[in-house]
Amino acid sequence: MQDYRKLTVWNRSHQLVLDLYKLVNLFPKEEQFGLISQIKRAVSSIPANIAEGCGRNSNKDFAQFLNIALGSLNEVTYFILLAKDLKYINIEDYSKLTDECNEIKAMLISLIKKIREKN
Repeated sequence: MQDYRKLTVWNRSHQLVLDLYKLVNLFPKEEQFGLISQIKRAVSSIPANIAEGCGRNSNKDFAQFLNIALGSLNEVTYFILLAKDLKYINIEDYSKLTDECNEIKAMLISLIKKIREKN
């Protein structure tokens, strides 16, 4: 289909992965196999599913993988809220990350609609 690295939504979600990987290193060590692991799994799933969808042969398949990425993004948004409520991240980081997630979400929804209109 297309080179996923040229998609703005992939680049933004990849940067979100890098930002969250760096941030979770500051979490308490007892979260290593709990919240840290969950965040890393969910956030890395977003650009990974965008990339996988780009490699599929149909727009229907691509849209399905974008929907999976959207689900993972919603999961990440919850984990960010949980991290704030547990006082693992401050309100500034929470706001910045939530804003970025909302922008990526809007981009994913827009791309899904665009792809579905092609069918």
